[in-house]
Amino acid sequence: MINMIQNAKDQAAALAMSAYQAAVRDGTLPQAEVKTAPVEIPKDTANGDFTTTFALAASKLLRQPPQKIAQALLDHMDLAGSYFASAEIAGPGFLNFRLNESWYQGVMTAVESEGDAYGTAGHLKGQKIMVEFVSANPTGPMHMGNARGGVLGDTLASVLAACGADVTREFYVNDAGHQIDKFAHSIEARYLQIIQGEDAVPFPEDGYQGADIRELAQAYYDQNGDKLLHADPQERQEALAQYGLSVNLPKMKTDLRRYKIEYDNWFLESSLHESGYVAETVDLLTERGWTYEKDGALWLRTADIMRENLLKAGKRPSDVEKLDLKDDVLRRANGFYTYFAADIAYHRNKFAVRGFDRVINIWGADHHGHVARLKGALDALGLDGTGRLDIVLMQLVKLLRDGEAVRMSKRTGKAISLSDLLDEVSVDAARWYFNAKPDTQMEFDLGLAVREDSENPIYYVEYAHARICSLLRTLGEEGVHVPAQADVDMSLLAGETETALIKQLAQFCEEIKLAARDYDPSHINRCLQELAACFHRFYNACRIKGEEAAVQAARLKLADDTRVVLRNGLRLIGVDAPEKM
Repeated sequence: MINMIQNAKDQAAALAMSAYQAAVRDGTLPQAEVKTAPVEIPKDTANGDFTTTFALAASKLLRQPPQKIAQALLDHMDLAGSYFASAEIAGPGFLNFRLNESWYQGVMTAVESEGDAYGTAGHLKGQKIMVEFVSANPTGPMHMGNARGGVLGDTLASVLAACGADVTREFYVNDAGHQIDKFAHSIEARYLQIIQGEDAVPFPEDGYQGADIRELAQAYYDQNGDKLLHADPQERQEALAQYGLSVNLPKMKTDLRRYKIEYDNWFLESSLHESGYVAETVDLLTERGWTYEKDGALWLRTADIMRENLLKAGKRPSDVEKLDLKDDVLRRANGFYTYFAADIAYHRNKFAVRGFDRVINIWGADHHGHVARLKGALDALGLDGTGRLDIVLMQLVKLLRDGEAVRMSKRTGKAISLSDLLDEVSVDAARWYFNAKPDTQMEFDLGLAVREDSENPIYYVEYAHARICSLLRTLGEEGVHVPAQADVDMSLLAGETETALIKQLAQFCEEIKLAARDYDPSHINRCLQELAACFHRFYNACRIKGEEAAVQAARLKLADDTRVVLRNGLRLIGVDAPEKM
């Protein structure tokens, strides 16, 4: 897994340290425990390709002006055999490095040798990570938030796997508890209304009013008639709830499969209750002294747990006392366990039973108040929820059509579901747009998503890939094929647009690492947009077809390397790399 940007940074840091040690040996600089300073890419490439603040960082320790230290480093620096053609001092003591031909050759050799694996890394190897995402309530159709969470979770899982992690994708099915009880009562009311008339049967005040509930009740009646009319109400509700789930869950799986999402596990909440695992988890919290009884209910000392965690994290006691910390009910007075109790048990199962090193949940921003409470409960169980459970909170989606807000589907006249959305725009467009930075509210413009021009970023990136494929086909028909990297004269790729394109090919490796570090797969989108832009600038500035043979070969190789990286990036976010458009 070759990362030429990291290689250059490591080499620049080593060169600076070697030069310092050489300066110490001849007495130019004093001996001290100097640490290697970080190497970065300057924002303005006029300042070089890489820069280090070594001289600035060492100034205080060496009691020397930064510029004097930088000059000493420069005087003792040997760039022979390195990736750098030159080094120079800038500003108050920055040491800037400029790349030579061997680095650019290294990038293109890495793309050629690694192919489909180019951009992957191994720093997460050995880590077992679960990404739980969507986990939509199975009582109705999936909505825009589920659409966003779906692609964020799926792409993040792909990014983590690309960095070497053993990744599991999971959907948590809330098929127990209050929501399912309400679901059952809602279908029951509609079912009885079909038989006895709407006026004869009141609909629950807090019931689900959607047309999908009417459709489920009608479908059950069409198949079974009035066989549940005289059944025990509890049996009737159970039968109707199970029927509703038997319809909704396969529909969810179908919609998600259409969205190119396949889960490793569909985990049923009901299994936690039926196995006694929720009760066992609550008993463990009681054994550890974290619960108490009040008004017939069993409570978790959430406030104490969170207070203790905040103090450990360095918060001032006076600030902690100002917070409105509250305890949570685990078991109601009627003996039923709360959703929070089941959620604690579910996450205990992830760590204690299935042995995940890290768990990542993709949640809507409206769940932010639940984050610290769940982590705290896991801490109370000795599972280090604070350190091992990460929650990615995503903001809302605002759907637009040509700049105007959209709330209803043209086809159904109902709130837009994931299925409705995919009837309007391509799956690729939906995945691209929803793979936006999670912590920002996003606007999804349906009009823009179907445009076939450079204003539509997904079209712009896919077109770059198709354009290269077309070039390869045309030249192939003329007997001109992509050369091996060893046969390319790198001195012919020294133009500004060519070197900028090669640098962007190298940047792809960095962006995958950043996407994994930040839990933000939109790094990939931004990288691909810039790569497409670099390619289009290169293609417009540098003729390929019809050029002198050696020049044509070098540029054709660079174009093909770009095709490989575009394809790899699009595959990461679950988007096709078309060969024709």
